[in-house]
Amino acid sequence: MRALVQRVSEARVRVNGEIIGEIGAGILALIGVTHDDTSAQAVKLADKIANLRIFTDDDDKMNLSVLDIGGAVLAVSQFTLYGDTRKGRRPAYVDAARPEVAEPLCDNVISALRDLGVPVETGKFGADMSVELINDGPVTLSIEV
Repeated sequence: MRALVQRVSEARVRVNGEIIGEIGAGILALIGVTHDDTSAQAVKLADKIANLRIFTDDDDKMNLSVLDIGGAVLAVSQFTLYGDTRKGRRPAYVDAARPEVAEPLCDNVISALRDLGVPVETGKFGADMSVELINDGPVTLSIEV
């Protein structure tokens, strides 16, 4: 399981032009699932996202988590995180889990984040989404569990 996380001052996701999820300061988390991922990994990923110290403290050091700043997470499923670009020019997605596997595991990440006390907004699994963000820093990290 992997996530691409971006520290944002705001982010939103639209489906058919309608905003379905929106946050202020916090993290945009694009979440990808592969075939052998488990619910235990989903919980571990949520813990990593919630406690990742990527927000600055009063000394301008990245020492604070999204929990520390009272921020939120916008979680968006992203099967293309498992795109393989090593051969040719068209990514292969054979490492991305099928929707019947991926959707429940994405839901597990979201539930685990909420259980940790993080407010979470979401995209819509499988939908054609438009994601808007203002990347703060910019700070962008790839996480794999």
